Amino acid sequence: MSKTRRLISENLKLVDAVLEVTDARIPYSSKNPEIAALLGDKPRVVLLNKADAADSSVTSKWIDFYSSSGVVAIDTDCRTGKNCNRVLPAVRELLKDETEKWRQKGMVGRSIRIMVVGIPNVGKSALINRLSGSKRAKVEDRPGVTRSKQWIKLDKDFELLDTPGVLAPKFEEESVGLSLAFTGAVKDDILDIETLAVIFIRTIRKTSQGCLEKRYGVEPSPEMTDADVLEAIGRRRGFLISGGEINTERTAQVLLDEFRSGKLGRISLELPEEK
Repeated sequence: MSKTRRLISENLKLVDAVLEVTDARIPYSSKNPEIAALLGDKPRVVLLNKADAADSSVTSKWIDFYSSSGVVAIDTDCRTGKNCNRVLPAVRELLKDETEKWRQKGMVGRSIRIMVVGIPNVGKSALINRLSGSKRAKVEDRPGVTRSKQWIKLDKDFELLDTPGVLAPKFEEESVGLSLAFTGAVKDDILDIETLAVIFIRTIRKTSQGCLEKRYGVEPSPEMTDADVLEAIGRRRGFLISGGEINTERTAQVLLDEFRSGKLGRISLELPEEK
């Protein structure tokens, strides 16, 4: 992480603007608080990626929040290509005064250079592949795939610098670490998956518990604990082991996998007014 922070700092002078990619389901937790300090006054566009997995009304609130702060924000989804065609025009508009200065100085043909930053697993590489129309950047649904910087030529007007995902060295708020764990930005093998699933159930029971009934046929009653709900999901799915005991570990993994893949529906875990 320290190496990547140095990499970003050292290469900022080489770029004209920054694309900061976040997860639309957790816009607050998926922003590395160190990024803003690293970027300083560098022009920036914030992308709320994986928007098709988030509640659209909540995402609109986040876009309004950024707009009121003078920051350009776009809801994107690299899996479907949603709004990816708006990204480069937004950067061009952001830099229109600067590019006019280049033109006046006779710097014809100078490419706009953009750095892509964000924490692991928010979809930076998939977004770059959308923008470039190819699969130049390595993509996998797990954190830490991009290991070093990559310059990618988009066309005659744009070049992209991809960087590895950077997590904060520590989480000041427990809720931030949990949100990152829910979405898979923190590797599962460093956490107890059943405990994480129980806390996830507790979280969505406040705002989106209808998704559990729709997906699993489980309607949590006030008398049920969050662990009871996890067991009920396992029972409905038939995840049983010897003696009829429910395999809660397998249930927990399936529940979190289906949230991450969008099979539970469009769920947002953070509201701007709360953060």
